[in-house]
Amino acid sequence: MQQLSEKERIDAIAGHVRAIIELMGEDPSREGLVKTPERAAKALAFLTSGYQADASAVMEQALFEHEGSRMIIVRDIEFYSMCEHHILPFFGKVSIGYVPGGKIVGLSKLARIVNVFARRLQVQERFTAQICEEVRRTLGAQGVIAVCSGEHLCMKMRGVEKQHASTTTSHYNGVFETDPSLRAEFFAAIR
Repeated sequence: MQQLSEKERIDAIAGHVRAIIELMGEDPSREGLVKTPERAAKALAFLTSGYQADASAVMEQALFEHEGSRMIIVRDIEFYSMCEHHILPFFGKVSIGYVPGGKIVGLSKLARIVNVFARRLQVQERFTAQICEEVRRTLGAQGVIAVCSGEHLCMKMRGVEKQHASTTTSHYNGVFETDPSLRAEFFAAIR
């Protein structure tokens, strides 16, 4: 498939949005909707910009040699993503803990890789696992754990319409798989 420029991509998405507006029974030339296809296309391009990002490259910008930390935790990193089943938003917070294997990463880079994976069509389970596995792969960490709590508009606005439902997912590897006391320490720290 031929690579499109950003403008060509936005224009193509806008054309499809315009067609969707018509298929819903609206008039895309109505005053309030004239610019909607382009605005929606730009929003969708931003919300899926994670496809153009490389999580490893983001993290590699701030890797540092370090020995000795038992566990490093960054908690409550907010995220906004889009459910791949309904293309509706889900959002929440992620907490990440890792035991260094000789390297640490600038703390803001953990928040940035959350954005890389959140800005793709996602399911929360895969999103949590991708963050966890990428941190371990890039850092060579002894182990990584990630916990994500999210609210899904596909459950709140449509379908079962359960306004107070939230979903928690976790993923861990390395020493977190074999050391339950380390997992307990992480969960105690993020409470």
